[in-house]
Amino acid sequence: MSAHLPAIRAALAGRTVEAVVIGASAGGVGALLQLLPGLPADYGRAVVALLHLPEFRQSHLAEVFQQRMAMPVREAADKEAVSSGTLYFAGSGYHLSVESDRSFSLSCEAPLHFARPAIDYLMESAADVYGPALLGILLTGANHDGAAGMAAIARAGGLTVVQDPEQAEVATMPREAIRLHRPDLVLPLDAIQTLLLMLETN
Repeated sequence: MSAHLPAIRAALAGRTVEAVVIGASAGGVGALLQLLPGLPADYGRAVVALLHLPEFRQSHLAEVFQQRMAMPVREAADKEAVSSGTLYFAGSGYHLSVESDRSFSLSCEAPLHFARPAIDYLMESAADVYGPALLGILLTGANHDGAAGMAAIARAGGLTVVQDPEQAEVATMPREAIRLHRPDLVLPLDAIQTLLLMLETN
């Protein structure tokens, strides 16, 4: 872990992060269970997580993670304002976007990368809204969703972090993101958690 600290400190130097968006697919629940429960109750930024979900099955991710976390957790609702100190999960069956007034929007456009919700929709919209104050994290997954979203975050000046493909349960998604646009950091899960905690003292 200590080997990654200089790179993390360099990436965070002079940067203010207001919101974090996290995308994952196959293996994502396990990865998030390693990554998120250590965040404190008074965490100072909004965290929005999107996992590929079966479209016609209700998601219980918010309930599962609330049992394991100190910070408030809920499923993102249409027109709900994005609040710091809250972990939001995308629900099933709708794409999730962030609007210019920093509220959520749910929509029924066609699936993207065979997924609805799709990571690219969330990341690209959040990049437009938060610009350099956005941190994008892409984790394990079996398709190419999230690669274009991470590239959009990079173009907007945001910070991009990809899980080390060698340590991901399914390496396809991280590898495609790295191929499309080299992220600022490629890290194992424990180092990504350290980065999230270091935002509180940066």
